[in-house]
Amino acid sequence: MPKQEKDNCLHKDGCWVDQYIKEKNEEKVEDGYVYEMTYEETKRRLDSATVSHLIMSSGDQLVFDIISEDWLNAQKPGLKVSSYSKYSNLLHSYLLPAFGEYHIESISRSEVLQFSRDLLTTGGVKKTGLSPKTVNSVLSILKNILKYAGRERGCHVASIEGISIRQQQKPMRILSRNEQAILSKHLYSNLTPCHLGILLCLYTGMRIGEVCALKWEDIILEEQCLYVHQSMQRVQNKKEKDSKTKVIIQTPKSDCSIRKIPVPNEMLQLLVLSKKQNEAFLLTGLVNSYIEPRCLENHLDAVTKACGISKINFHALRHTFATRCVELGFDIKSLSEILGHASVDITLNRYVHPSMELKQKNMNRLSALITSK
Repeated sequence: MPKQEKDNCLHKDGCWVDQYIKEKNEEKVEDGYVYEMTYEETKRRLDSATVSHLIMSSGDQLVFDIISEDWLNAQKPGLKVSSYSKYSNLLHSYLLPAFGEYHIESISRSEVLQFSRDLLTTGGVKKTGLSPKTVNSVLSILKNILKYAGRERGCHVASIEGISIRQQQKPMRILSRNEQAILSKHLYSNLTPCHLGILLCLYTGMRIGEVCALKWEDIILEEQCLYVHQSMQRVQNKKEKDSKTKVIIQTPKSDCSIRKIPVPNEMLQLLVLSKKQNEAFLLTGLVNSYIEPRCLENHLDAVTKACGISKINFHALRHTFATRCVELGFDIKSLSEILGHASVDITLNRYVHPSMELKQKNMNRLSALITSK
């Protein structure tokens, strides 16, 4: 943070002393002093003294916790319940404990850099560090709060643009053709409503929250398609003492995610045979009972274990669908719209993973050149 300070020095009694401007006006300049046994402790005390002084002299309205809550309340009308819950949780879990009492203009770029490193190495309840994705989410909120303070309050805040944690792209596990065949056969031969839902995801690319929220009224059999317009997820519930979380059903995360997905012929026949009343959830066949995402994830674990398939997460079904579509020659624009992506770049860069079989097939095309004379 910027400090109004003078040079520190070693006092004759062996202590370190540092000096800062405590008060300044047209009539006088009043200095403040801190004394400690080590240089490092002196600097720490100086930081604390300067922050406390800035808070008192500038008023409570420019303290980070006040402005951050104002920012969150300003965003609330335009946020989904899940997004508001996420922002509030990250703000109260990480940003307020670190910067809550700071005058917002005293937060420096170097402090934010150190803050991000600390989150990465020792953040979280277990102090084992947060994931790069979570740290970047926290930094994104901090950037927005600082921009809000500059725009709405006229504060001179530090620029923290460019501060982020590099995320290594982990290879996504997808099912091989043989694994997909084994899984499909197992689900088909034990066709419960839940198994039908897993099959539907494997052959349409639906997200887990989307299939959990899907009702029979969203499946338009005569048009051979299904209508995705809702998603289910569990979010934090700070208002209720008895329950820390709650399940919500809301529109998907983006307008592009609201879409109609054509259903393959064989999948359509299974849906026709399994049809329930319109108001019933697909995964249960019941009106007042649903299966939430984490339960469906657990169910998939049990199914893959029974099939002798190594563990996958539910999102791997979506990746597998996209990969098979590319292998079969789908045009990317159509695939992107089926998946509910905003652009084909997202489809290509994030969800399409050519299999080793496809790579080998393509490489074999070079064989003719090797033997040609």
